[in-house]
Amino acid sequence: MLTELHIQNFAIIDKLDLRFGAGLIILTGETGAGKSIILDAVVMLIGGKADPAFVRADSDAAFVEAVFQLKGPEKEAVHAVLNREELMDDPNYVVLMREVRKEGRSVARVNGRTVNVGLLKELGALLIDIHGQAEHLSLLDPRAHLGLLDRYAEVSKPLIEYRQTYHTLLTLRHELSALRKTQADANRRIETLTYQAEEIEDAQLKLGEDEELRKERDRLANAESLAQNAQEALAVLEEGSPETPAATDLLGQAAQALTALAKIDEGQRELADQADEALDTISEIIHGLRGYLDEIEFNPKRLDHVEERLNLIHLLTRKYGGSISAALAYGADARKQLETITGAADRIAELELEEAKLLEKLGRQGHALTEKRKAAAQTMSKGIELELDDLKMASAQFGVDFQTKPDVNGAPLADGTRIAFDQNGFDRVEFLVAPNPGEGLKPLAKIASGGETSRLMLGLKNVMARADEVPALIFDEIDQGIGGRVGMVVGQKLWNLSRTHQVFCVTHLPQLAVFGDQHYQVQKLVDKGRTLTRVEPLDGEPRLLELSQMLGEVGEGTLRSAHELLQSARQMVQGGKKK
Repeated sequence: MLTELHIQNFAIIDKLDLRFGAGLIILTGETGAGKSIILDAVVMLIGGKADPAFVRADSDAAFVEAVFQLKGPEKEAVHAVLNREELMDDPNYVVLMREVRKEGRSVARVNGRTVNVGLLKELGALLIDIHGQAEHLSLLDPRAHLGLLDRYAEVSKPLIEYRQTYHTLLTLRHELSALRKTQADANRRIETLTYQAEEIEDAQLKLGEDEELRKERDRLANAESLAQNAQEALAVLEEGSPETPAATDLLGQAAQALTALAKIDEGQRELADQADEALDTISEIIHGLRGYLDEIEFNPKRLDHVEERLNLIHLLTRKYGGSISAALAYGADARKQLETITGAADRIAELELEEAKLLEKLGRQGHALTEKRKAAAQTMSKGIELELDDLKMASAQFGVDFQTKPDVNGAPLADGTRIAFDQNGFDRVEFLVAPNPGEGLKPLAKIASGGETSRLMLGLKNVMARADEVPALIFDEIDQGIGGRVGMVVGQKLWNLSRTHQVFCVTHLPQLAVFGDQHYQVQKLVDKGRTLTRVEPLDGEPRLLELSQMLGEVGEGTLRSAHELLQSARQMVQGGKKK
């Protein structure tokens, strides 16, 4: 419910801070005092137009903020939105804010974080209905009618069972669709996959093979240069030349000299040993070079073969993933797909039998849902017409229009026809009304605005109180065109409705105002040449005086009448409690 409302620099409101409780909240005041301005502020707050004309003269921006306490069935829906948008703070409250600047820019915030207006509107629709502002009236949205009817009909259990079957069917149809597509492309796919798998398998690729082949290619392509370098190294190390002895001879002479030196000076034994080790190392190098020379292959044919193999690997890896491992994986997947295609026909036949069974089950469940809805719709329509009769709209009629759509792939009915369905069943539902005789039933959205529509909505809300999850309701213009006697009836119905919802009512009728649990007076004042709106809570003598002024000129007679109205309202309310 709405617990706090803060308005600043909005039209003739300089600053307004209001706190509300549960029950029926009445706002009264003379025409032009600012009652409609407060409603305009609330409309802007929940996503309505942010008109720069709302900004008070000599101010930079108009500001509206509201605190809602979450304590009813709306809590789960609001939490779902807040969690989705990562806006959750206190799980028991949500704060909405809207600001419009005089240059036209507006800002929306939820729990202190900036959001888009669409999100503000989404949350606002879950928290408050403004009757008299059609764009913010949930009952005027046909998309909401089926959910309201289902809650009124209390079909949650059969609807859950239906949806379980529905989602099982969707999963099956998804698999079936993929298999059918696979089968339709089977011949082309089999040919392509077979070619791809065999091309990769015939190549007999091995991991790391390309790197080894590149090394071999480098050796084969440079065999002459490799042999020449190895022979030059051998000549220097082992053979020498007429001018220069071999490195082994020179190092041998050095080793002998160092050995002799060490015999005299034992401290130089390490140098002699290092020389011997160096001589052994050169011997190993010579041995390795001879073996290497023997292995150097002058083989143009092998070089050609290696080049061809590398070209083949390059071609396959480029086609199938960029590496040998990717190409091997691609080939394995191609084989797996071939196996799937081969078994698709059997699986399709199996799934088609299961689909037929699920469709039959869905048909039975959906039909049962429709019957429960239609029965509830009749009860609801009679109840609403009784409410409208109390509200002096005795000729008004209410109906629920059910529409279905044939579909050859839909759920089968008992008569053999097939019908389209979705997660909510077969039905497209819309509420219809005929306020006056001879007009015929028409969609709610096409009914004229004003007091008649507000009374119609009051009747709807009373009958559908248990189904309507919007916690706060605002009724504006509901007293338009009705007299005092009907005003008492409307007041009692608003009070009854306020037992399950928080209800705000802007009224000029004292017969209606006396039912309020809270009563606020909206006044227009002039202070230092500026027009201001003030809102004061009324109780006791001040409330009696306001009710007396609403009846006429304040005097003994109007004060007595106001007191009698309060007594009558109290008796009617007490009678309602006993029932």
